[in-house]
Parts: sequence; structure tokens; C-alpha cells
Amino acid sequence: MIKPIHNDENYQQALARTDVIWGAKQNTPEGDELDILLVLIEAYENKRHPMPPSDPVDAICFLMDQMNLKRKDLEVFLGPKSRVSDVLNRKRHLTMHQIVNLHKGLHIPYDSLIEERHYG
Repeated sequence: MIKPIHNDENYQQALARTDVIWGAKQNTPEGDELDILLVLIEAYENKRHPMPPSDPVDAICFLMDQMNLKRKDLEVFLGPKSRVSDVLNRKRHLTMHQIVNLHKGLHIPYDSLIEERHYG
């Protein structure tokens, strides 16, 4: 029987059950149970251990690494070479125009690009 996860003991039990039914086929009772447990586990982890907001430069650098992009590739989104350098070296904050360009062009989530302390 699936129960809400209210504490670390419930969490450990849900993880243990997930290990047992991992790989269950979809649209089966165990597959449905696995889907529900994963949602409950994720909700508990997000509530208990929320991720801090990401740093925009870290998000851009991560994507550059994943997509094998060079600084020159960012010029279309950020502007001339000097502007790319200033942003990546944290000498200049992203403008809203640059944030929109990065989001639309490289699909970086807005919440990864907006610095709370600067824009909030």
C-alpha cells in the first residue's frame, strides 16, 4: 500500500520499495506503483532538500560543455566577444534581452538565467 512520505523513515521505506520494483513494466500494478513512488520521493526531496537557485554563468557553462559550444558560439546570444567575456567572467550581469535570447536559442530555463539578487 502506498503511503505519503512524511519523514525520513517513510522516505527510506519508499526508496527500498522502489529498489525492489525498479524496471517494472508500464501499465502494470507494479509499474503504476513505481510511478507514484517516484513522484512522492521527488516531492519529499524537493521539500526537504530544495535546490538553491542556479547561477546564470554556471548554467551557461554547463550548457556550453554539454553542447560542445565555444565562447564564439555565444556571441549571437550575448553580443560581441568582449560582452561574452564580461558575462562569463562575472564582470557584467545578463540583460533581459540576453536572457530571452539564451532561453529561446539554447533552451536554458529562465529560472536558471535570472539572478534573484540582481533582478528580484
